[in-house]
Order: sequence, then structure tokens, then C-alpha cells
Amino acid sequence: MGPLAGVKIIEMAGVGPAPFAGMLLADMGAEVVRIDRKPTAEVDAFDAIAGGLLDRGRRSIALDLKKAEAVAAALDLVAGADALIEGFRPGVMERLGLGPQACLARNPRLVFGRITGWGQEGPLAATAGHDIDYIALTGALHAIGAKDAPAPPLNLIGDFGGGAMFLAFGVACALIEARGSGRGQVVDAAMTDGASLLMAMTYSLKARGRWRAERQANLLDGGAPFYGVYRCADGKWVAVGALEPQFFAALVDKLGLESGAFADRWNPRAWPAIRARLEAAFAERSRDEWSALFAGSDACVAPVLDVAEAPRHPHNLARRTFVDVGGAPQPAPAPRFSRTPAEISRPSAAPGAEGEAILHEIGFSDERIEALKRVGAL
Repeated sequence: MGPLAGVKIIEMAGVGPAPFAGMLLADMGAEVVRIDRKPTAEVDAFDAIAGGLLDRGRRSIALDLKKAEAVAAALDLVAGADALIEGFRPGVMERLGLGPQACLARNPRLVFGRITGWGQEGPLAATAGHDIDYIALTGALHAIGAKDAPAPPLNLIGDFGGGAMFLAFGVACALIEARGSGRGQVVDAAMTDGASLLMAMTYSLKARGRWRAERQANLLDGGAPFYGVYRCADGKWVAVGALEPQFFAALVDKLGLESGAFADRWNPRAWPAIRARLEAAFAERSRDEWSALFAGSDACVAPVLDVAEAPRHPHNLARRTFVDVGGAPQPAPAPRFSRTPAEISRPSAAPGAEGEAILHEIGFSDERIEALKRVGAL
């Protein structure tokens, strides 16, 4: 199943964007084998944070890559793969003996996908960082939040949107190219690059003089009163995105307000007064009352749901946007395909759960596997 059925990928276990990219590729039907670190108390603690739903759809082999025998086994896995993805700092894979040069020597068609925060080169390439640091350098963090301070937008923009998505996209592109050329290549995905590209529309607005360098002063950052959130009578919130004239007219009509009071709505100087009118209106009813009132309308109003509520929303239920795997609701694979549907092939695997079976499949004898176990490599 899935459009990537038949593609074989090796994933070096990590945290954040690399596991998410591995999940995306596995959801699309790729056979992904994750090389985990040999289980220890430290690794178990790491997996408790990094693992979970992001590890779905993959098989796992645990290798101690400090041992030459384990590195040799990893290269044997690479020899039969179409791609490898990793999320270590620059130079780590090379020091392990598993860098692009070594891997491409074993498999010239291999796509070697790398995801880092700063990229493989540049003044900051070797320094530590996290999502919030990477998006800080792109303009994205500065643009999000209240007037008086930026607000971390979870780790969606750097780790997942600007990182994992672009890694998966880059690997898919390189796989298509390799089918024609017969040659692999390195995909250098950096969260700073990806997050910057996600800001393309904002930079376009700035170039045309339509973006102010302050928060909640622009059309889509909460500045415009017809694109933002409003508190309801029960303390919960609704989201309003009534940009177009016909949508704003539907909003005003449903709220029972006079349309003439909003004739100057595109003038930023009128925004505070318009916002005050909308705040007063939304404060009169609960979130769910407003949700029922606006249901089926073109007013572009939606309830702001928390992560417990979202899987139960009727639209999400109808589309199976969330699915139950192992008793836990989780987001379903996306996007959707008419002929080769994506699916979650298996729940998350414990580190090393299928190591021996994986090695048997690529031709390892029982004797070689036992030798790896004796030296602690497997």
C-alpha cells in the first residue's frame, strides 16, 4: 500500500525532525528500518521523550555503533537501501564511519538525507540549538505572538514544518532523480532554510511594503480584527478568518450587528474599534453556542479545540483525521491518495525488537548474528 511501496529506507534513530520524516515516509508505504542505539538506562530515558507515535510504521534494530562489527552491519543494511536519513550534528555520521562517502561507496544509488538546525555548513553549523533558536534567525519567531513578546509556536515551524517536511520532500525528489540517473546524492535539509521558505509569503508582503515589523499589526498576525481569536462567555475561544467581503458580511449577519459600522474595516486605524465590537459580541455566548450558530455558514468561524477535543469533532470523525492505534488516538497519514492509500502499517516498535530478523533478511547467517551479540554490537 502507499505510493512509496517498495522503497527501502534506513533511519538513524534521533529526536524531532528525523523521526517525524521517518514516520511520514513509512506512512506512505516505504519500508523503513530504524537503527536504534543499544538499549541503556540513558537510551530508555531518551526514547521516553523522543519515541511514541513518531516511531510508528518502522522496524527496529539496535546496534552499538562504537563497535566496528556494528558499523559493518549498518553498511550491509545501507547496501540494500534506497535512502538513509539522519539528524545528527555535522560530522557525527562521518566519525561513526557511516558518512556519505562511506555509504555511497557501498551503494552509489543511495539518497543520503540529512536534517540539522543550521545546515551542514556555515558559522553556526557545529553549534547546539533547538527549534526556537532556528526559527529565531528566520524572522518567523519575531512575527508570532502578542505585541509585547514573541511566542514559541510549539516546535511546528522549525522541527516539523521547516525540518522534517523538507527532509521527506528532498528525499522523495532525490529518489525520483536517482531512478533516471542511477546515482545517489546528499540531501542537506536545514531547519533555518525550511523555516525561511515557509515565510515566503511574509517576505513577499514585506517587499511590497505591506508588512510592518511589529506583531499584531498586520493582516494575518492577529492585527486585523477579522482574522484572530475571540474569548467567549465560558472562557473558551473561537477563531475568525473572515477576510473576503462576503465572508465578513456573513460574520456580521450571524453576530446580529449592523454592517454599516464596519465600512472602514480595511483601515488599520479602525481596527481597535472594530475589535472591541466583535469582542463584546462574542462574549455574549459560549464557544459551543457560537459553533452551533456558525455551523454550515461561510463566516469562517471555528471553535478553538484542545488536543483532547479535536479527535472528537464531527468533521474529523467523518474524515478519520485521527485514528486509533494501540488504544491511543493519533493523527492519520496525510495526504490522501485515490489509488495507493497511505496507512499506518504497524505501531511503534521497541528498540531492537526485530534486529535478528532484519539481519537474516539481508543474508546474515546465524553464526554472524551470534558473533555480533557476543561482542555486544547487536
